[in-house]
Amino acid sequence: MQPFIKLNGLVAPVDRVNVDTDAIIPKQFLKRIERSGFGQFLFFEWRWDEQGNVIPEFNLNKPRYQGASVLLSRANFGCGSSREHAPWAILDYGFRCVIAPSFADIFYNNCFKNGILPIKLSEEQVEDLFQRTNAQEGYTLNVDLENNIITDDNGLSISFDLDEHRRQFLLQGLDDIGLTLKHEEAITAYEAKRAAAVNA
Repeated sequence: MQPFIKLNGLVAPVDRVNVDTDAIIPKQFLKRIERSGFGQFLFFEWRWDEQGNVIPEFNLNKPRYQGASVLLSRANFGCGSSREHAPWAILDYGFRCVIAPSFADIFYNNCFKNGILPIKLSEEQVEDLFQRTNAQEGYTLNVDLENNIITDDNGLSISFDLDEHRRQFLLQGLDDIGLTLKHEEAITAYEAKRAAAVNA
Protein backbone atom coordinates (compact mmCIF):
# COMPACT_ATOMS: atom_id res chain seq x y z
CA MET A 1 0.00 0.00 0.00
CA GLN A 2 1.34 3.43 -0.92
CA PRO A 3 2.22 5.54 2.13
CA PHE A 4 0.31 8.76 2.66
CA ILE A 5 2.56 11.53 3.97
CA LYS A 6 1.73 14.75 2.13
CA LEU A 7 -0.70 15.47 -0.66
CA ASN A 8 -1.16 18.55 -2.80
CA GLY A 9 -4.41 17.89 -4.60
CA LEU A 10 -7.17 19.43 -6.65
CA VAL A 11 -10.46 19.43 -4.72
CA ALA A 12 -13.68 18.03 -6.21
CA PRO A 13 -16.95 18.74 -4.34
CA VAL A 14 -19.88 16.34 -4.04
CA ASP A 15 -22.36 18.55 -2.22
CA ARG A 16 -24.70 15.90 -0.81
CA VAL A 17 -25.42 14.50 2.64
CA ASN A 18 -25.78 10.78 3.37
CA VAL A 19 -23.80 9.64 0.34
CA ASP A 20 -24.21 5.88 0.65
CA THR A 21 -22.00 3.11 -0.65
CA ASP A 22 -24.52 2.11 -3.32
CA ALA A 23 -24.21 5.61 -4.77
CA ILE A 24 -20.42 5.40 -4.53
CA ILE A 25 -20.29 2.03 -6.33
CA PRO A 26 -23.64 0.51 -7.41
CA LYS A 27 -24.28 -3.15 -6.65
CA GLN A 28 -24.13 -4.30 -10.29
CA PHE A 29 -20.39 -3.64 -10.30
CA LEU A 30 -19.54 -5.80 -7.29
CA LYS A 31 -18.90 -9.02 -9.23
CA ARG A 32 -15.11 -8.70 -9.26
CA ILE A 33 -12.75 -9.31 -6.35
CA GLU A 34 -9.76 -7.35 -7.65
CA ARG A 35 -9.29 -3.93 -6.08
CA SER A 36 -8.59 -2.20 -9.38
CA GLY A 37 -10.90 -1.14 -12.18
CA PHE A 38 -13.72 0.26 -10.07
CA GLY A 39 -12.90 3.95 -10.52
CA GLN A 40 -14.73 4.13 -13.84
CA PHE A 41 -17.95 3.20 -12.01
CA LEU A 42 -17.60 5.70 -9.14
CA PHE A 43 -20.91 7.58 -8.62
CA PHE A 44 -22.08 5.79 -11.76
CA GLU A 45 -25.76 6.71 -11.54
CA TRP A 46 -24.91 10.36 -10.88
CA ARG A 47 -22.41 10.59 -13.73
CA TRP A 48 -24.49 8.97 -16.49
CA ASP A 49 -28.20 8.87 -17.26
CA GLU A 50 -30.20 5.72 -18.13
CA GLN A 51 -29.26 6.08 -21.81
CA GLY A 52 -25.56 6.18 -20.96
CA ASN A 53 -25.18 9.89 -21.61
CA VAL A 54 -22.89 11.97 -19.44
CA ILE A 55 -24.71 14.20 -16.95
CA PRO A 56 -22.73 17.44 -17.38
CA GLU A 57 -24.11 19.07 -14.22
CA PHE A 58 -22.47 16.50 -11.93
CA ASN A 59 -19.19 17.93 -10.70
CA LEU A 60 -16.97 14.95 -11.48
CA ASN A 61 -17.99 15.31 -15.14
CA LYS A 62 -16.88 18.94 -15.29
CA PRO A 63 -13.45 19.63 -16.86
CA ARG A 64 -12.42 21.85 -13.93
CA TYR A 65 -12.43 18.85 -11.55
CA GLN A 66 -10.60 16.34 -13.73
CA GLY A 67 -7.59 14.87 -11.96
CA ALA A 68 -8.86 15.72 -8.49
CA SER A 69 -7.36 13.77 -5.58
CA VAL A 70 -9.28 15.39 -2.68
CA LEU A 71 -13.00 14.63 -2.41
CA LEU A 72 -15.13 17.07 -0.42
CA SER A 73 -18.58 16.06 0.77
CA ARG A 74 -21.20 16.44 3.50
CA ALA A 75 -22.22 14.59 6.67
CA ASN A 76 -22.53 10.80 6.99
CA PHE A 77 -20.41 10.02 3.95
CA GLY A 78 -20.14 6.29 3.16
CA CYS A 79 -23.32 5.19 4.91
CA GLY A 80 -25.34 2.16 3.82
CA SER A 81 -23.92 -1.30 3.22
CA SER A 82 -20.41 -2.19 4.33
CA ARG A 83 -18.99 -2.97 0.86
CA GLU A 84 -15.24 -2.49 0.71
CA HIS A 85 -15.63 -1.81 -3.01
CA ALA A 86 -16.58 1.78 -2.07
CA PRO A 87 -13.08 2.84 -0.98
CA TRP A 88 -11.65 0.73 -3.82
CA ALA A 89 -13.64 2.81 -6.32
CA ILE A 90 -12.68 6.10 -4.65
CA LEU A 91 -8.97 5.21 -4.65
CA ASP A 92 -9.00 3.78 -8.17
CA TYR A 93 -10.60 6.98 -9.47
CA GLY A 94 -7.67 8.92 -8.01
CA PHE A 95 -8.87 10.25 -4.65
CA ARG A 96 -6.43 9.85 -1.76
CA CYS A 97 -8.28 12.04 0.74
CA VAL A 98 -11.96 12.48 1.60
CA ILE A 99 -13.08 15.43 3.73
CA ALA A 100 -16.51 15.50 5.39
CA PRO A 101 -18.09 16.42 8.73
CA SER A 102 -18.76 12.75 9.53
CA PHE A 103 -18.39 9.26 8.07
CA ALA A 104 -20.14 5.94 8.50
CA ASP A 105 -17.97 3.84 10.82
CA ILE A 106 -17.32 0.86 8.53
CA PHE A 107 -16.50 3.04 5.54
CA TYR A 108 -14.22 5.17 7.72
CA ASN A 109 -12.29 2.10 8.90
CA ASN A 110 -12.07 0.68 5.37
CA CYS A 111 -10.46 3.89 4.13
CA PHE A 112 -7.39 3.37 6.31
CA LYS A 113 -7.07 -0.23 5.14
CA ASN A 114 -6.92 0.97 1.54
CA GLY A 115 -4.60 3.97 1.77
CA ILE A 116 -7.25 6.72 1.85
CA LEU A 117 -7.17 9.51 4.44
CA PRO A 118 -10.67 10.42 5.67
CA ILE A 119 -10.65 13.74 7.52
CA LYS A 120 -13.46 14.89 9.80
CA LEU A 121 -13.94 18.64 10.04
CA SER A 122 -16.72 20.74 11.51
CA GLU A 123 -19.78 21.66 9.42
CA GLU A 124 -18.54 25.26 9.35
CA GLN A 125 -15.06 24.29 8.15
CA VAL A 126 -16.50 22.06 5.44
CA GLU A 127 -18.87 24.81 4.32
CA ASP A 128 -15.92 27.18 4.06
CA LEU A 129 -14.07 24.66 1.90
CA PHE A 130 -17.10 24.29 -0.38
CA GLN A 131 -17.22 28.05 -0.84
CA ARG A 132 -13.50 28.22 -1.59
CA THR A 133 -13.71 25.31 -4.03
CA ASN A 134 -16.71 26.76 -5.87
CA ALA A 135 -15.19 30.23 -6.06
CA GLN A 136 -11.80 29.28 -7.46
CA GLU A 137 -11.27 27.03 -10.44
CA GLY A 138 -8.32 24.74 -9.83
CA TYR A 139 -8.63 25.06 -6.05
CA THR A 140 -6.10 22.82 -4.30
CA LEU A 141 -5.39 21.78 -0.74
CA ASN A 142 -2.15 20.74 0.89
CA VAL A 143 -2.82 17.82 3.23
CA ASP A 144 0.07 17.16 5.61
CA LEU A 145 -0.43 13.96 7.59
CA GLU A 146 2.92 14.30 9.37
CA ASN A 147 1.66 17.46 11.08
CA ASN A 148 -2.12 16.86 10.86
CA ILE A 149 -2.78 20.11 9.04
CA ILE A 150 -4.57 21.27 5.90
CA THR A 151 -3.50 24.46 4.12
CA ASP A 152 -4.15 26.24 0.85
CA ASP A 153 -2.33 28.96 -1.08
CA ASN A 154 -4.61 31.68 0.31
CA GLY A 155 -3.70 31.51 3.99
CA LEU A 156 -6.09 28.76 5.11
CA SER A 157 -4.77 26.54 7.91
CA ILE A 158 -6.87 23.83 9.57
CA SER A 159 -5.65 21.26 12.08
CA PHE A 160 -7.38 17.90 12.19
CA ASP A 161 -7.46 15.07 14.71
CA LEU A 162 -6.66 11.47 13.90
CA ASP A 163 -6.14 8.35 15.97
CA GLU A 164 -2.38 7.77 16.13
CA HIS A 165 -2.64 4.07 15.28
CA ARG A 166 -4.56 4.83 12.11
CA ARG A 167 -2.24 7.70 11.30
CA GLN A 168 0.74 5.34 11.42
CA PHE A 169 -1.06 2.87 9.16
CA LEU A 170 -1.16 5.52 6.44
CA LEU A 171 2.24 7.08 7.05
CA GLN A 172 3.90 3.67 6.76
CA GLY A 173 1.66 2.36 4.00
CA LEU A 174 0.48 -0.60 6.06
CA ASP A 175 -2.72 -2.60 6.10
CA ASP A 176 -3.55 -5.28 8.69
CA ILE A 177 -1.43 -7.89 6.91
CA GLY A 178 1.48 -5.49 6.49
CA LEU A 179 1.36 -4.61 10.17
CA THR A 180 1.45 -8.31 11.08
CA LEU A 181 4.37 -8.97 8.73
CA LYS A 182 6.46 -6.36 10.57
CA HIS A 183 6.68 -9.04 13.28
CA GLU A 184 7.47 -11.87 10.87
CA GLU A 185 10.72 -12.88 12.57
CA ALA A 186 9.05 -13.12 15.99
CA ILE A 187 6.14 -15.07 14.51
CA THR A 188 8.50 -17.50 12.78
CA ALA A 189 10.50 -18.01 15.97
CA TYR A 190 7.33 -18.63 17.98
CA GLU A 191 6.03 -21.15 15.44
CA ALA A 192 9.36 -23.00 15.44
CA LYS A 193 9.35 -23.10 19.26
CA ARG A 194 5.75 -24.41 19.30
CA ALA A 195 6.53 -27.05 16.71
CA ALA A 196 9.56 -28.22 18.72
CA ALA A 197 7.44 -28.45 21.90
CA VAL A 198 4.72 -30.48 20.14
CA ASN A 199 7.23 -32.90 18.63
CA ALA A 200 9.20 -33.35 21.84
